[in-house]
Amino acid sequence: MEEKKQSPVASAWRTLRTYVPVAAMVTLALTLVCAVLHIIARFSTPFADWVNTVPAAGVRFVLAKISDMLPFSIAELLIMALPAILVFLIVGAVHYAKSKRGFWRYLTAMLSALGLLYSLFVLTIGCGYHATTLDQQLGLTREKVSAAALYETAELLLEETAVRSEEIARVEGASTMPLSFAGMNDRLLEAYEQVSKDHPFIQSMRSRLKAVTLSEAMSYTHITGVYTYMTGEANLNIAFPDYTLPFTAAHELAHQRGIAREDEANFVAFLVCIASDDPYIQYSGYFNMLEYVSSALYQADPEMYYALLDRYSEGMRQETIAYRAFFEKYQDSVVGEISGNINNSYLQMQGTPGTQSYGMVVDLAVAYYKK
Repeated sequence: MEEKKQSPVASAWRTLRTYVPVAAMVTLALTLVCAVLHIIARFSTPFADWVNTVPAAGVRFVLAKISDMLPFSIAELLIMALPAILVFLIVGAVHYAKSKRGFWRYLTAMLSALGLLYSLFVLTIGCGYHATTLDQQLGLTREKVSAAALYETAELLLEETAVRSEEIARVEGASTMPLSFAGMNDRLLEAYEQVSKDHPFIQSMRSRLKAVTLSEAMSYTHITGVYTYMTGEANLNIAFPDYTLPFTAAHELAHQRGIAREDEANFVAFLVCIASDDPYIQYSGYFNMLEYVSSALYQADPEMYYALLDRYSEGMRQETIAYRAFFEKYQDSVVGEISGNINNSYLQMQGTPGTQSYGMVVDLAVAYYKK
């Protein structure tokens, strides 16, 4: 009996199935769709807004809820397991390279894994870099600021910081937070709920901050916190002085809620901290923003900067001295320089000015106090 001849399409599909698993084909198709979404978002702000506030908000929420089930950082665990993962990948490559079919299946599996990471980036925070800017969302007028405007803003921040500084306990000059890590988490979430009501574009959700176990080692990278989009976690370096923790935590929680740009995450962190009913969290928000504004003032007019510095309360002076003493150990770290360069390159790839964007929060602060 004569065998039925297959069509070219059926033959090609059979060959593809032989070398590429169905799961890999689905993942690669998803990657292609996400690439199209990412490209459109880069050229269309309304489309970027839609992706960031509808599908991406859903993915961020699901990832955060899944990671919340575990008390430790999944991202940190993966980093610690990285050597074992690399060995596993190398052994797998050697094993599957023995046959043509095995080689192609291994290659497509690796491409699928990379594609999945990229897809998660697009469907969590990637399009947020091209969404409507925060100054437009808040109705602020962002413009080039003068030294005088910086000084006036710094004065207001200094007054608020000094008032709260008087009621804070200190150990060797450094303030001590009267809240546990979980307590700080709860107070920040309460403040986020309030800010989200006032500004609906900020996603509202309950989530768990993750304290980094290897925070001491992390300090050498100069990283105070990080949002890992693939696990949906807001991770915090708890080795840094207490007064930096609420502000940094609020910053990472802002990323978790779709605020992608660094200056905007800083400003949302400021709004959240000062909206809190906890005086120490307010202190953290005001003092950290004051440091950004005073740093910009130093670049613009050193004389005005030192005049401002003379007005610091004794507690604020002690805090600053204690921070410098703490950071001296990590300041000249080679690892810190490398991680800074990597972060700078990543941020520039997203269309921002790089790590300089952190300090651009002063424009928002000046515009906020002018309004």
